[in-house]
Amino acid sequence: MVTRQLDEQIAGRFPVGQRLRVLDVGMGQGTQALRLARAGHKVTGLEQDPTMVATAREALAAEPEGIRSRVRLFEGDGRETGVHFLPGSFDVVLCHGVLMYVEEPDALVAGLARMLAPGGLLSLLVRNGDALAMRPGLAGDWPGALAAFGTSAYTNRLGLDVRADRLDVLTGTLAGIGAPLHAWYGVRVFTDLAADDAPVPDDVEALLAAEERAGRTDPYRGVAALLHLCGVRG
Repeated sequence: MVTRQLDEQIAGRFPVGQRLRVLDVGMGQGTQALRLARAGHKVTGLEQDPTMVATAREALAAEPEGIRSRVRLFEGDGRETGVHFLPGSFDVVLCHGVLMYVEEPDALVAGLARMLAPGGLLSLLVRNGDALAMRPGLAGDWPGALAAFGTSAYTNRLGLDVRADRLDVLTGTLAGIGAPLHAWYGVRVFTDLAADDAPVPDDVEALLAAEERAGRTDPYRGVAALLHLCGVRG
């Protein structure tokens, strides 16, 4: 879903065929970075976990030379983008699945916005703080559901204590750093309880169509497990 949403925003903002400068902060194993490099863009990946960086480098090594030449990978903290890159160096900045691990995310988000050229796109994927009771509630964990109301803290699937973000707060943050919210989507509206290793269902295309529709439709997107926010640098 995030890939489809991101591609929609890129297609609506930049001319067809333009090779974009992309920064992927917290790139993980490099899945999104490599996908965008295959599409012809020049991609820089930043990741602080050395194991993830090694995995991304291994995956990159298996790509053709033309793709490898378009990718740079750095090991580093996303809160230190200003150390590695000049302001305005990128057309698109991604930060997916990172903010939940940052206790005070405002400085990180502001730093990401500074990396954008005018008109650039900032893509954030965060845990939805307004829907934390949904997962335990749908699983029949009533004490867990009740405890989730009025908090931004939760325990993720890795067993780590992390935090969630709320749409209204992030909307204000993006406006304050000069990259106001342009569009937002819900992600995992119907499928949040699916196990990570669940087999792909036979009706996966229908499932994706339902998720895609719900992710852009009120009130469904408001109770999604994740929020995908897209800001545009003024």
